Amino acid sequence: KILDVACGKGRHAKYFNEIGNEVIGIDLSYNSIEFAKKYSNDKLKFFVHDMRSVFKEYHFDLVTNLFTSFGYFKDINDEQIAFTSMSNNLKKEGFLLIDFMNVKKVINSLVEFETKEIDDVRFTIKRKYNGCHIIKKIKIEDQKAILNFEEKVRALTLYDFNLLIERANMKIINLFGNYALNEFNAQNSDRLIILAQKK
Repeated sequence: KILDVACGKGRHAKYFNEIGNEVIGIDLSYNSIEFAKKYSNDKLKFFVHDMRSVFKEYHFDLVTNLFTSFGYFKDINDEQIAFTSMSNNLKKEGFLLIDFMNVKKVINSLVEFETKEIDDVRFTIKRKYNGCHIIKKIKIEDQKAILNFEEKVRALTLYDFNLLIERANMKIINLFGNYALNEFNAQNSDRLIILAQKK
């Protein structure tokens, strides 16, 4: 039984289900969940739900949070509340899988400014690290409109995740640095992938 937290439009939950698992996907976005529901079946369900609240206590063998779907709360205390809830969804000795960007590599290789033009639409992208968050501002321009978007994610390191995990009554049992499951290196790895287990 898998709970995919911040499942977005359901692509990972769909795959987990296709290989034989009973899966529930949750996300705060109503639009994403409405899209994901087209994949629903007897063993794959989707719900609008806030990750800071327990979905079903002591029920799941595995909780996943994939593709940097964390670190967006305004209040840092909500980070811990979310981790504690993810832990509380797990059975004893259940597993948590977190897939996050490798913050140190992202900061060291940050492209501060770039522009792209696709089909007469111009994209201007600005990125910066403010000591706490990695911020990306996107300006989209065409002949009809100008749109502005901002993405702001907390720059959580392995040290930060270790604290969140320990306080949620879990322990890290393995680390990987990419999707090929190579060893994690804080300077060079593309991803920070953490496998933790509930105590």
